[in-house]
Amino acid sequence: MNKALLEALDALEKEKQIPREVLFDAIENSLLTACKNHFGKADNMKVELDRETCDYLLYAEMEVVETVEDPVTQMSVEEAIHFKADAAVGDIIKKEIKSQEFGRIAAQNARNVITQKIREEERSVVYNLYYEKEKDIVTGIVQRYVGDNISIDLGKTDALLMKNEQVATEKFRPTERIKLYVLEVKNTNKGPKVLVSRTHPELVKRLFEAEVTEIKDGTVEIMSIAREAGSRTKIAVWSNNPNVDAVGACVGMNGARVNAIVEELRGEKIDVINWDENPGNLIQNALSPAKIVAVFADPDEKTAKVVVPDYQLSLAIGKEGQNARLAARLTGYKIDIKSETQAKDAVGFRYEDYIGDDYEEYEGEYEEYDEEYSEEASDETVE
Repeated sequence: MNKALLEALDALEKEKQIPREVLFDAIENSLLTACKNHFGKADNMKVELDRETCDYLLYAEMEVVETVEDPVTQMSVEEAIHFKADAAVGDIIKKEIKSQEFGRIAAQNARNVITQKIREEERSVVYNLYYEKEKDIVTGIVQRYVGDNISIDLGKTDALLMKNEQVATEKFRPTERIKLYVLEVKNTNKGPKVLVSRTHPELVKRLFEAEVTEIKDGTVEIMSIAREAGSRTKIAVWSNNPNVDAVGACVGMNGARVNAIVEELRGEKIDVINWDENPGNLIQNALSPAKIVAVFADPDEKTAKVVVPDYQLSLAIGKEGQNARLAARLTGYKIDIKSETQAKDAVGFRYEDYIGDDYEEYEGEYEEYDEEYSEEASDETVE
């Protein structure tokens, strides 16, 4: 039993997570490579390696001939008799080769074959490990800034958080642990290259999936998400169980769940809203915390006209249009927001377009216009 080789294989299997069978193949190939370097060819060379004891037999299959023309592949009858008493021309004799006979260069090449195979397999193990985590989140440790980029230690390999995938307001210190979204894993000549992000909307989605049990087990679903990294995120959720409040499950008791995610995102605001199949209701929810008077949505054109109280117009639009912009991305609708005063003053405005069947309740309060709604009167339109 080759105890030293067994111990070495065990250590490699545990530390590098390389399957033992791969290591056995590497050893066999290295021996054949040494034979080729020593004898000039190895077509007739064979290796038998016992997987239990690590004992091996290296031999050449020699053809018995009357006149030897190739001493590497042929053997005379006189020589064959030493291996097989009744040897005759045409027989195949197995001649053992002692690895100790190999020269220094052949042995060095054999070692290089094993080293290269281990290196390749190690890269393959790391690639497969992180390829399985593609489109998911991982935890990394900040190492250092490399120019505008950040080197992140993921455990088995390093990743580079590029400048365009960083949140402008976030600054990290070395040894700090952060969550990252794995965009892509590439297999390169220098090993696996892991591309990560802190700005991708899916990062927020995965954080909710990890934090909220109801999302993990499928009771609550994330239907849509819109994000402006570092500032605000809107997420629409829906529960397939009428007894489960989707928004409440995501927020958690006293806001514990959503606050944990906000902390991970360094204070980024998160609005959790209820998803609704009715586009009007969905748009109203998406524009929260603003109060909405009326919504008229056109599912075919993917446009919506929204009326809000005068004092709620700024809140509905948001700072630099952020609230309306995120609502538009969340719902997929082009949203036109007006205050009540702007809506009444618009040429061709018909309030029943917004109120629908409840128009009679407002008939004494608002004047009716018969002409078509004028696009020129629109104050805020968000793509």
